[in-house]
Amino acid sequence: MKHLLLGALASLTLTTAAFAEEMKMAVTTSFHNSGLAEILLPEIKADLDLDVQLLVVGTGQAIRLGEAGDVDAILVHSKRAEEKFLAGGNGTHRREIMYNDFVFIGPKSDTAGVQDATTAADALQKVAAAAVPFVSRGDDSGTHKKELSLWQAADLDPTGFDGWYRAVGAGMGAALNTASGMDAYIMADRASWLNFGNKGDLALLFSGDPVLFNQYAYLPVNPEKHPHAKNDLAMKLEAWLVSDRAKSLINAYKINGETLFVFNAKK
Repeated sequence: MKHLLLGALASLTLTTAAFAEEMKMAVTTSFHNSGLAEILLPEIKADLDLDVQLLVVGTGQAIRLGEAGDVDAILVHSKRAEEKFLAGGNGTHRREIMYNDFVFIGPKSDTAGVQDATTAADALQKVAAAAVPFVSRGDDSGTHKKELSLWQAADLDPTGFDGWYRAVGAGMGAALNTASGMDAYIMADRASWLNFGNKGDLALLFSGDPVLFNQYAYLPVNPEKHPHAKNDLAMKLEAWLVSDRAKSLINAYKINGETLFVFNAKK
């Protein structure tokens, strides 16, 4: 009986050791909708024996999950919100990983003339002047925060818009689906747009303004505020995310020959 018990305990120990370590990371819907997570997660598992469980939400919600200690790290794209997160003692530091850009999408007929815009502010002014359907994320995401800042730069206030402006309170994929169904204009990140399958009559109409730069950053949750946070695993993941291995995978990820993200982490 003793030998059987010892054998069972040894078997349990081996089985337990076979399980990968686990951590939770809140990520934006734009990152998830890009398809990059499906490329990176299996490689992280293979290289680190680490299962990264993603909570896919907007940047605002990702930050709130970090503040509550419900995740071990966040990967988001709103620098002002990230700095506020750190100032509140919720994260240990901010590490830039990669970037892409925001783009304006709309019907190919482009009745507002967005493709002739000279700046992002000009593009939004044309949409407002034509009062054509425009879909907003409306979900406190990084994309939504950026959109609101661009309306402000264009001297326009969405709270005063009529029915042509529709805030859907949804992720990037759902918002793009709504825009496709309505033949509406929308601001999206380039990666989500390129990976979006239901384009319908929509097309990329405007990009290239430097203000549309879209930086993604990684922030580990502060274990001094949330002792249960797995900071050791968060740091292990960060070391991988800034490695040459991650750089090659991120820079090589393309759809129809177009690059979705550019790695810019500093060692």
